[in-house]
Amino acid sequence: MKNVPKAIIILWISMLNILCLPHGFVSATAGEVDRPVSITGWEVKWGNVHDQGFISEVQGSEEIWEKQGAERLEYSSVEAPSGSMWTRVTIPKITEDSSAIRFENIKGNHIVIYLDDRKVYENYHYNYDNNAVLLPLSRENSDSKLYIWSENEKGRLGIYGTVQVGPYATLQEKYIHNGLLDVILGATFVFTALTMLSCTFFLGKFHKGLWISLCIVMGSIGTMIITYSQFLYTFYQVYGNLYSVLFDLAMLMGMPALCYFFEQIIGPGRYGIFTKLRKFQFIYSIVAVAALMIDFISGGQWDMLYSLLVQNVIGFVLVILLSILMIGTIAKALQRSREALLLATGFGTFALISVAELLWYYQRNGTYHLIWWKWSMVAFIISLIAILGSRFAEKHTKVLEYSKELELFNNELQRSEKMEIISELAASVAHEVRNPLQVTRGFLQLMTEQEDNKNKGYVRIALEELDRASGIITDFLTFAKPEFDHIVSLNIADEFDHIEGILVPMANLEGGKITTDIPPDLWIRGNSSKFKQAFINIIKNSIEALQGEGQIDIWAYAQDGVIKVHVRDNGEGMDEEALVRLGEPYFSNKIKGTGLGMMVTFRIVEAMHGQISFTSTKGVGTEAVVSFAAFVE
Repeated sequence: MKNVPKAIIILWISMLNILCLPHGFVSATAGEVDRPVSITGWEVKWGNVHDQGFISEVQGSEEIWEKQGAERLEYSSVEAPSGSMWTRVTIPKITEDSSAIRFENIKGNHIVIYLDDRKVYENYHYNYDNNAVLLPLSRENSDSKLYIWSENEKGRLGIYGTVQVGPYATLQEKYIHNGLLDVILGATFVFTALTMLSCTFFLGKFHKGLWISLCIVMGSIGTMIITYSQFLYTFYQVYGNLYSVLFDLAMLMGMPALCYFFEQIIGPGRYGIFTKLRKFQFIYSIVAVAALMIDFISGGQWDMLYSLLVQNVIGFVLVILLSILMIGTIAKALQRSREALLLATGFGTFALISVAELLWYYQRNGTYHLIWWKWSMVAFIISLIAILGSRFAEKHTKVLEYSKELELFNNELQRSEKMEIISELAASVAHEVRNPLQVTRGFLQLMTEQEDNKNKGYVRIALEELDRASGIITDFLTFAKPEFDHIVSLNIADEFDHIEGILVPMANLEGGKITTDIPPDLWIRGNSSKFKQAFINIIKNSIEALQGEGQIDIWAYAQDGVIKVHVRDNGEGMDEEALVRLGEPYFSNKIKGTGLGMMVTFRIVEAMHGQISFTSTKGVGTEAVVSFAAFVE
């Protein structure tokens, strides 16, 4: 979650680019062609109660029309006597055969258009009352009359927005552009959701719920954007009832999935409010979907429950749902939850743009067509994907950490198994081998008194090798039985005075130098001889690694109740492979080394409840850090 601030910045930049894209695209293309001519005035009259949109209903000489313009109504009735309206538009002079007239928005569920007395357009939008219409014209249609009949139970009727006459290609581009963008955007969401859903089988149980809920939310939003678009209602109006059902169905499926996603990100909330909200929304959606299916199958005959739950109540439910989710997300973000902060940013972007557009919609008395809520959904979806992506990244990091820990554990287990085998072997063999060695050494010492000078050299070599073998057996015994008989309080400074007295001459002989910096007040519990043996082995290895002139630094200190002793040299160092195997039985970088010295050192430190670690770089040097629990008298 370290990249959350960057993600929020990218989210806002992407949103600004998206918001600017449609305007920039339209203005760039519109400048390349002739500018259409706008029609600013037309005539209207209210339809009768029983009108069905036939041209004969308005072609009588006694018909009275009222003038109306694009900006304001000059002569108008105060109240509509019926749910239908006729609009008469006079077509201006046309100079090209390939021309058209474009209506930005004709309000009404049922639209019928006549050119003089010939029907040229009819559309029935069911629950949708925004209609963008494009009609081809020719020179012969100059000064002709267009009669537009619109019917709407909601009360909004007639022409809203601009009416333009111009080249067919220019108007067609404007006509298709906005609706087609909605279809492309919605299809992108649906395709992405389906693609993500196909990957569900590869996910573990932990991520599957969040992943599926995100797929449902994305698919629902994409379906809502597509089925709200004017493009489908204009070019494929025969399926208008199906679009309305799909829009409601997508919204009802997306709401509980959205509640589940929020609950997983910000928790159940105070008093379990988000859990209760998710359960309520799930039950409500099931009942509403059942009512929707009954209404669809019955052809609208049994629509009472559907009208109540879907058409009338769902708006209030959606406002309450989004408000609670927004409040809970902001409260969680204020607790410095980075996921909640990212969620609040995306959801807040969607909420602010949607609220602003709704306010403008009501300020225009319902004449404004909602556009930007679809694009603000992009910011919301990006935030959801970013949150889920951060979850995957976090789990991946943990898997890598666990893998490293498991590798270290396996290495430690293998080392322990090897040491256990050697321990058993040492315990059973060491005593049996030492006795005949001592007898052999005794007889060789007697022989030195009787042999001449020529054989005394061979006997001396034999005695040295017997002493070396005895030392190896002693190491075996120490490894086999690391428990100490005499546990006392050890002063680190005093112990290193003895160690320094033993090893400084050896270091000087090799051309090296030993420096110590150990405070006098560091105490631990352990066995003095074994403590010295462990550090003598470490320091001897450092001396042998110097290969001539070099420096060995030894220092110690107390930190958080732990005594740490550092031994650092600037010798030849070790590579990564040798460093990993350090302490293994029979592993040594020295020609005559057995590896038992470091093996015994590890065992002694372990028996004293300490820890030992090495860091080394080839050609730079090696540093050993040995830690013991501090003892306070």
